[in-house]
Amino acid sequence: MLRAMERLNDCFAASDRLLTVGEAAERLQTRLVPVVGHERVPLSAARDRILAEPLVSGLNVPGYDNAAVDGYAFAQGQKRYRIAGRAAAGQPFPYQLAPGDAVRILTGAPMPEGADTVAMQEDCRLDGETVTVPAGLDAGSNYRKAGENIRQGETVFEAGRRLGPLQLGVAASLGVTMLEVFRPLRVALFSTGDELALPGKPLAPGQLYDSNRTMLRAFLEADGLVVTDLGILSDDAPSVKVALVEAAAGHDVVITSAGISTGEEDHVAASVSALHFWRLAVKPGRPLALGSIGNAAFVGLPGNPVAAAACFVMLVRPMLGLLGGGGWTPPPSTSVPAGFTMKKKTGRREWLRVRLDGNGAARKAGPDGSALLHVMAEADGLLDIPEHVAAIAPGDHFSMFRL
Repeated sequence: MLRAMERLNDCFAASDRLLTVGEAAERLQTRLVPVVGHERVPLSAARDRILAEPLVSGLNVPGYDNAAVDGYAFAQGQKRYRIAGRAAAGQPFPYQLAPGDAVRILTGAPMPEGADTVAMQEDCRLDGETVTVPAGLDAGSNYRKAGENIRQGETVFEAGRRLGPLQLGVAASLGVTMLEVFRPLRVALFSTGDELALPGKPLAPGQLYDSNRTMLRAFLEADGLVVTDLGILSDDAPSVKVALVEAAAGHDVVITSAGISTGEEDHVAASVSALHFWRLAVKPGRPLALGSIGNAAFVGLPGNPVAAAACFVMLVRPMLGLLGGGGWTPPPSTSVPAGFTMKKKTGRREWLRVRLDGNGAARKAGPDGSALLHVMAEADGLLDIPEHVAAIAPGDHFSMFRL
């Protein structure tokens, strides 16, 4: 892990110029590597895990030629055939098909040896022990070749693929019982600030309830990460430093929110041994920090809930995916037209909370304040406004990233 963290520390040399979001993302993608080891787990424990080795098929799927429909299997050459028997899934016709014979066959049944075509039952005409097949049916119709789905030796999924129900179903179809996966990232999570109180506790004068930790924990656990919730750090420099060092010793990543600016009570930045301020030209989210504490990565998110959420979704979540072996995966996006007018400062990217109206146009979900998390909770996504844009007019198209 140390090599990865050394590369991480090279990633953000101090600079007076604000990094663009694109520059920051490019540096992360090209310089970071997975920091977790592998483990072998049964299929039943592999949901939402990330493959550490390619999944290569040891067999053909299907393993034999079989009927794609209910009907009659025969060799091309004539119109009328004698019905010589029956084949069903798990009950193959046991003989070589004689010339002029056909076999009643059901979907999924192995093709009889000597047959090359299946006619659908509704297209055939029965007459006692004989069947008349439709004219013009091409040889090879209505049956599936061995290996048509997956061929033996084929790489089915590459390393880095997240395993959902469909992927596990494919693995089971190959007869696989165990998979080599990356160990989940272990994340230590803090909030910081004497102004924060736990939900359910009475608020003292000047306090507010801590929403960031609940929100971030839900994001992290939804991605399959192992989270240790370490509570709220008080505004006390010595205790902050001790808590961060102790957390780093047993985790791959330490995440905090707030305390990374330059105020008198912002003690997190001074407590991180190798901190490179990731000063982004973005709204919301400029005070985002990245560095390391020992062998653990450190992420310092902004304290304002909207800024914390936006930075997590757009940059930190993809970064954690890369560190955990899953590669860089940005949130899903789509191009949508703006349904509003707005002036904007150039040289800075903006992520606007928007909702789609009945015509598919993006409209602001509410006021822009970075403390208004409820507006983000009602939004359909973040409208991504590039640095060069000075004004937005109705009909202008931008990418909207889903939350």
